[in-house]
Amino acid sequence: MSSTLTQKMSDPGDAAIGIAECSDRRVPPRDRIITSAIELFRQHGIKGIGVDAIADAADSNKMTLYRHFGSKDDLVCECLRQVSARGEQTWRDLENAYPQDPMGQLHGWVQQAAEGVFDDPHGCDLANAAVELKEASHPAHKVIMEAKKAHMERLSDLCRRAGIEQHERLADALVLLAEGARVCRQSVGSNGPQQRLKQTCEAMIAAFSPKP
Repeated sequence: MSSTLTQKMSDPGDAAIGIAECSDRRVPPRDRIITSAIELFRQHGIKGIGVDAIADAADSNKMTLYRHFGSKDDLVCECLRQVSARGEQTWRDLENAYPQDPMGQLHGWVQQAAEGVFDDPHGCDLANAAVELKEASHPAHKVIMEAKKAHMERLSDLCRRAGIEQHERLADALVLLAEGARVCRQSVGSNGPQQRLKQTCEAMIAAFSPKP
């Protein structure tokens, strides 16, 4: 799940706390830099924040940042990989909450997608980066595409295991609804059509499910 779907902070104050915590000297410099960069990119955009500010927030310096990451683009790519990796926890949570119950996991996915839309005004980090980084040659696009593809494959497989014959079509529809709801949340505010995301996804699942 996107990432979104990635244990994100929903409040600017929480983000500030997260950045402060990552400056703990017991945390390796590389990890501090990544944590700070993720939060600053979310607050200001990738192009809206420079390496000096990231290094300062990580209680580090630019020389150390470039020692771990050859360029800002390299840092951006690593941040997106980290965000994507956090999304794996979502799948583990679903499996733990609904063991041996693929349909229960699918409905759980819908619930988490809806919560992510309402609880996180920043939207999906991967989608935001794809929109902001307009240069087709930017290495981040490959990271984003691979992460989104992996997520789609996981969701499609879950739909298949839940007994949905047209599992790929259902997965496509659910992702379109969830991604569209995030855009609505960012563009029209909290009272837009995304309010009906859960009900719409549930109706879509019912439409694709085998009839008794």
